[in-house]
Amino acid sequence: MLLLFICCITAFNEASSVGEKYPEVRASHRNPEREVVVCLSLDGQIQRRDGGTTNCVRDIVKAEFINSINSTGWAFINVDALDEHVADYTLAYAAGFAEGEVSRDLIKMHLQNTVFNYCKGAQEYCERLSIFLLKNFLWMKAKIRTNPDDAYWKQVNFTLNQLEGLVAGYDGDPTYVESPNDLTVHPIYMLQLAGDVEDLEAKFKRPPHLISRAFGSGHCSALIKLLDSNEDLLFSHVTWTSYSRMLKMQKRYSFKVGRSTNPGHTVTLSGYPGTLASNEDFVLTSAKLAILETTISNYNESSFKFITSTSVLTWIRSQVAHRSANTAVSWAKTFARFNSGTYNNQWSIIDYKKFSPHKPLRSTGLLHVLEQLPGLIKHSDLTHVLIEQKYWASYNVPYFSSIFNRSGSWKFVEKFGDWFTYERNPRALIFARDQSTVADMKTLRKLMRSNDYQHDPLSRCNCTPPYSGENAISCRSDLNPPNGTYPFPALGFRDHGATDMKATNFSLMATQLFEGISGPTYNPLPIFDWNTTPLKENVSHIGQPLQFRFPPVVHRWPSRPSSLRY
Repeated sequence: MLLLFICCITAFNEASSVGEKYPEVRASHRNPEREVVVCLSLDGQIQRRDGGTTNCVRDIVKAEFINSINSTGWAFINVDALDEHVADYTLAYAAGFAEGEVSRDLIKMHLQNTVFNYCKGAQEYCERLSIFLLKNFLWMKAKIRTNPDDAYWKQVNFTLNQLEGLVAGYDGDPTYVESPNDLTVHPIYMLQLAGDVEDLEAKFKRPPHLISRAFGSGHCSALIKLLDSNEDLLFSHVTWTSYSRMLKMQKRYSFKVGRSTNPGHTVTLSGYPGTLASNEDFVLTSAKLAILETTISNYNESSFKFITSTSVLTWIRSQVAHRSANTAVSWAKTFARFNSGTYNNQWSIIDYKKFSPHKPLRSTGLLHVLEQLPGLIKHSDLTHVLIEQKYWASYNVPYFSSIFNRSGSWKFVEKFGDWFTYERNPRALIFARDQSTVADMKTLRKLMRSNDYQHDPLSRCNCTPPYSGENAISCRSDLNPPNGTYPFPALGFRDHGATDMKATNFSLMATQLFEGISGPTYNPLPIFDWNTTPLKENVSHIGQPLQFRFPPVVHRWPSRPSSLRY
């Protein structure tokens, strides 16, 4: 099989508390750098509305794009539905097309940094992968055809149509629809799989020297903090990933139209150029749900048999749940369907409808946690844990014993000790020690960006030197010496670090806003600089700032268009 994986904004220094206003952002007072309107023509074709176009009869979607990566570390894209009568599949395709058109240049750079050359030296693995992806795509399409009125499969269809439009927009041809054979090997499709593919690499045996995820490696840190007297509820996440993935983008998809019954018709998220799902998974929905995850490692190779093509990959299931769910438990139940066993995460869902500042909390409904492995999903209401502890932390280790045991982690606890445990992992101890210092957004930011690995006793390890930049809330593995010695690869020098911080609270969540900081943490650590890092020769970073020294920003999205055009 042919493989195409080629061989408003202002910084602020003080964070707000409940009721305090953030400063207005410049982006809300300037026109977007690029704007694309997609319409239906007289003959029913989707096309871009240009200045001279006269045969548009209905505008469907508008996408607005701002690239301020060099000044804030972020690009921003806003995609709005304009027509309340157009069919869902048409709306989805048009939305994808508009995004692909308006952000094409940034998508291309992100592809060059992350996807191109993926199959170089791994052709046999990529053949196996592409066969699986095609079978999976065809299975989903068959389910959609045989269940035309099923709400779940309608949402899956929406996502697949949005993907097809995204590919067409990127390729610049609104009339061309890729065949399943071509779509499932398109580089844009590979972008969607950034999380799922790690488990597919294990199942289909990508050559070990090409697997980027080091043994023991974490993916992200998260903290949900309940302030004293229920003053506020803070929700935060730090992405851990390759430094090649630092073209950061904030997105808003607003598919609220007159007949919409989807509670999550509007979502804001942090993500990347060309990805429909967040991929790092920090998402706020119009149902007042805040969703995040941290990845859990699956060391149990016998569970790979549960990874089959008759499932729905995580990047799709998450979007179906975001749009469909009105409560935290309904999010979990929706997501749990058709478990793919790929991109296995611990998901934490907060329902902000269940929280009011200074008011007593109900014992259920506020926090729901879900964990996934191949063939097994466990989820439960953990509101009582949040109330008792005053915090909930997530750091890549399963909470539920059934998931921990199935993951195969015990054998590494026996070999390496506390580092692989839930209770005694370095980040578990750091969160337990420092969460009480969080009193507002400013102190939350300080904790989530913290890393003093050379002096913090909880960052020490049986290593030479005797500490690791991995053992912190915001890791900096690039600062570990290349000639150091470490008991397992995750603790050593590598292309890996915390590449951002996102946080919201009760007042920001009211309008689906969040504070974002782009780039690896610094102070007291060195600022990440592509001119000086030893990674510069081997890690693609096209389009990225040379130096990441960005303060926090809150992006205020434009109001939805007030009128619908036909």
